[in-house]
Amino acid sequence: MDIRCDCAPAEDRILNPILFNILSRIDDSQLRPHRCNCELRRTVCLKKTSEICKAASAVLVKTIHFMKNLPAFHQLPPEDQFSLLKSCWAPLFILGLAQEHVDFEVTDIPADSMLKKILLRQHSGPESEREQPTMAGVSKLKSCLKKFWSLDLSPKEYAYLKGTTIFNPDVPELKAALFVEGLQQEAQHALCQVVQLLHPGHQDRFASILLTASMLQSITPSLITELLFRPVIGQADLLELLVDMLFCR
Repeated sequence: MDIRCDCAPAEDRILNPILFNILSRIDDSQLRPHRCNCELRRTVCLKKTSEICKAASAVLVKTIHFMKNLPAFHQLPPEDQFSLLKSCWAPLFILGLAQEHVDFEVTDIPADSMLKKILLRQHSGPESEREQPTMAGVSKLKSCLKKFWSLDLSPKEYAYLKGTTIFNPDVPELKAALFVEGLQQEAQHALCQVVQLLHPGHQDRFASILLTASMLQSITPSLITELLFRPVIGQADLLELLVDMLFCR
């Protein structure tokens, strides 16, 4: 069983026979996600953790404040409010990062030795099951932010785009899905009017904004949580914290 990818150093491909025998008894499916050390699969963390986490936390507070100040949001059934929060907080937060021009750099997390991986697997817990930030995920996030920065949206464009994002009728099991769809259409119409007013000579700007916004769905909430908030909240559940922030008067 070959457990190293071709990009590993040649001397690392030759395993100690005893260690190889131990590894041979482990289910190959458990090893497969950890086999490759290629560029996009590298696990990463923030370079300036304290500074960036502080900026991200400020954006998150503004994101929840934005939701709190939407009268139409509070007209929805409580179950729908929770469903929209769960599904839409991450895209809304990314829009906040773009609006506040929060940029960041990452660095590699040192790879664990093969023996340490074996020992960790034997004592696995919730922390070991979390999705670790990878260079691939971070690249998606940074690419999305750069695209928004290139559009140079105004505060009003950001506000109405956030409205189209939070009122998403495609969220499963909404009790007031038709009402939510109507709210999204209103937000899109308002966004279109603002775009035409501010950029009358750019006929394709509205479509470009919506196309760029579609990139938000490719970035997982777990990436945002683990990269930008795990160093701050520790073992706490971020969604529970968001619920407390949004619904506690």
